[in-house]
Amino acid sequence: MRAAVLDAYGEPLSIRDVDRPEPDPTGVVVETEACGICRSDWHAWQGDWDWLGAQSPTGQILGHEPAGTVVEVGEDVSSVSEGDRVAVPFTLGDGTCPHCRQGRGNVCENGVPLGFTPIAQGAFAEEFAVPYADHNAIALPDGVDATEMAGLGCRFTTAFHGVAHRADLAPGDWVAVHGCGGVGLSAVHVADALGGRVVAVDLDEDALDHARDLGAETTVNASDVEDVPGEVIDITDGGADVSVDALGVAETCRNAIRSLGTRGQHVQIGLTTSEERGEISLPTDAMVLEEIEFYGSYGMAPSDYGELFSMVEAGKLDPGRVVSETVDLAGVSEQLERMSDFETSGIPVVDSF
Repeated sequence: MRAAVLDAYGEPLSIRDVDRPEPDPTGVVVETEACGICRSDWHAWQGDWDWLGAQSPTGQILGHEPAGTVVEVGEDVSSVSEGDRVAVPFTLGDGTCPHCRQGRGNVCENGVPLGFTPIAQGAFAEEFAVPYADHNAIALPDGVDATEMAGLGCRFTTAFHGVAHRADLAPGDWVAVHGCGGVGLSAVHVADALGGRVVAVDLDEDALDHARDLGAETTVNASDVEDVPGEVIDITDGGADVSVDALGVAETCRNAIRSLGTRGQHVQIGLTTSEERGEISLPTDAMVLEEIEFYGSYGMAPSDYGELFSMVEAGKLDPGRVVSETVDLAGVSEQLERMSDFETSGIPVVDSF
């Protein structure tokens, strides 16, 4: 089967034939219909995360935002059948650890990230394997388009989990989203659907236009103002109730925290680059004096997909509105290169393998 393989960091992925996967007894094989191209793929392509001990090795098939059709089923699988259309969270849990049993499978003690490690080869390929399928293969609602669901493996669900579950967002609360790439735009859309009043912050006017289309009440072009947090504080009359750093660089993280009002909540979604290497200095004293809360958001538990799907079916959420363009498998490398210069907007999706 054809796959896009990481042969060298920062170089174009190699499109070549590889052996098709086989399911283990608990798993399934899925034929890929669509897979989002995420900034986390860019991090792996750059060779990042060695500071976490999580650098993807060469030879890895990337891709962790898939939707597709089950084509082979392991002998111990009971809830998934051949022909089922599924989404798959990139945080692959085993379904049995204490976190999984308590509905927090996104932080499974034995979890592995799809598309970042050899034991979980990714979905920039015609087919990919899913272990513990009874836990990790999420049935898609009838009639949905796979391309529109491709962000459900990572960006859209991470944004949903962060805004809906990690923060204590109430209707009418101000939400400041810093960074309007795929996960940031997803956060804008989710916050608006939950009744938040959204301020979107970015350097790119096209991204801010997209944010307004998705429900941002107002926007801030960070290249046009000297004091981004001050601008947000003025707009929100005292500071946002919730802030989101959807990028993961030091400036956006600190700006997001400083844009909060007293007792505000910050949600960190973006992971850092090789410049920060996982460490960002924060305005700690101000956070103490103002009782600012800091939350991380990592993927979303499989048990929470039903909540998201119910909002999709009710017309409150439409993940397809965040999809920006579609490419074939050979076009993945160009999208990754564009991410180096922050030239992508929304969620680009591979839909031809």
